[in-house]
Amino acid sequence: MAAETVFTDTEIAQRLTALPGWRHAGGMIHRTYKTDGWPTTLLLVNAIAFHAEAADHHPDLQVSWGRITVSLRTHSARGITAKDFELARRIEDIALWRPGPESALRGTPRPFVMPADPV
Repeated sequence: MAAETVFTDTEIAQRLTALPGWRHAGGMIHRTYKTDGWPTTLLLVNAIAFHAEAADHHPDLQVSWGRITVSLRTHSARGITAKDFELARRIEDIALWRPGPESALRGTPRPFVMPADPV
């Protein structure tokens, strides 16, 4: 298997422009989401876990009552790779998805997962 390309700090910063709210620190990319409480936190953790397991690429999660912090790094490559950005995009889409105006789905009357303020 070919070695995975590890991105430089400059490449990481450029790629993060497509993922508002994600940040680069400590050799990982991170994003914090706020939820409306414990049940929603657990639902989001399970949704992230499902997709991470299907991708065979697993984030570090810091979980509390109304907050989830997701941290990604390709441990086998010892850095941040395309895998991390692809899974970050998938997580972002899962966490903040709402039915669009043309959808037959009504959606919740209030948001239950919100991007958190920068930490």
